[in-house]
Amino acid sequence: MLDPAAARDVIVEAARRAGFHRVALVPIEAPRRHALYEQWIAGGAHGEMTYLAEPAHVDGRRDLRRVLSEARTLVVVALAYARATVPADRLRGKLARYAAGDDYHLVMKAKLAQVADELARAAGRAVVARPCVDTAPLHEREWAERGGLGFVAKNTMLIAPGLGSYVVLGELLVDVDATPTAPIDPPKPRCGSCRACLDACPTGAFTDAYVLDARRCISYLTIEQAGAIPRELRAPIGTWIFGCDVCQEVCPFNAADHAPADALHARDDDHAAPDLVALAFAPSNQLRQFVKRTALRRVGRAQLLRNVAVALGNSGDPRAHAALVHLLANAAPLVRAHAAWGLARLALLGAAPVDEARAALDVATRDPDDDVRAEAIAALTSLA
Repeated sequence: MLDPAAARDVIVEAARRAGFHRVALVPIEAPRRHALYEQWIAGGAHGEMTYLAEPAHVDGRRDLRRVLSEARTLVVVALAYARATVPADRLRGKLARYAAGDDYHLVMKAKLAQVADELARAAGRAVVARPCVDTAPLHEREWAERGGLGFVAKNTMLIAPGLGSYVVLGELLVDVDATPTAPIDPPKPRCGSCRACLDACPTGAFTDAYVLDARRCISYLTIEQAGAIPRELRAPIGTWIFGCDVCQEVCPFNAADHAPADALHARDDDHAAPDLVALAFAPSNQLRQFVKRTALRRVGRAQLLRNVAVALGNSGDPRAHAALVHLLANAAPLVRAHAAWGLARLALLGAAPVDEARAALDVATRDPDDDVRAEAIAALTSLA
């Protein structure tokens, strides 16, 4: 049997051996900001992420024992990821930096399972444990802050001093009593009067400090939004094709460098800065290989190519024209619709001949899909 202090030491050392950059043990208690979450849901700011409003999700966030009934201790960890170089080539798309390496869900869960296994060996018994990475219904940033790993910034990201906000968070619920490491009072926000993140957001997704309207967030639009991206938000997306780092890029706390986990480095140059034209022409098997075991698996092929079509249109590069014409013949109406917008956008930026764009769009006005026809007509109107 382990006493709580010994269990604490085992967990902390196991987490360090697993490679986590930060670890904290938090008592099982009620969250302090759950009412704010319910207000956010009531205001509809979660958009199409309807699962966030389901009773199982709301109740789990209210009470950790709804996630694991036997829970006695919550372990919170942070793992730093690499800061890939922002591409200079206009035909190189942008991924949120966490998505350029191996899927952090898989990496984190494996490391958390390693911690649970070490705890079980030290305890001399089977340990009931649940690793949580993103998908479990709990307030991970609040628990990370409660554990003293950092503070929640105005852009709603957790900032871990010394690492900044380029970290992914994970939790491990266990049925073992362990002495908490969490401070009595969590760290206080240190943003002061700075509002760089709020002002830099291309789509104006922050309605106030600490309040994000997901429906306008580029990460939401490129990942969670299953259907058409609202037309008025397509140009501000720029060349982001999966997620966005703008509010992190401008944060002063991200000025210092750090050593990220090996698995969370960009796999190669094409993942650090994807070739938009190559993706547009890539057959299905190549796209499957491109997203394999990365966070990019979160979106389907049509969503990814929808995002590529928007990015090509925003690139302002003449080489994007042929790729957009190719996407205009894609099997998915969602892709064809956004390719129509992209063709007009490219022409309006002076990067493609208007007459050639009109000719391609004229054909699209006879598309069998209503949405594609509507997009083609709107695109032609914008070129009038």
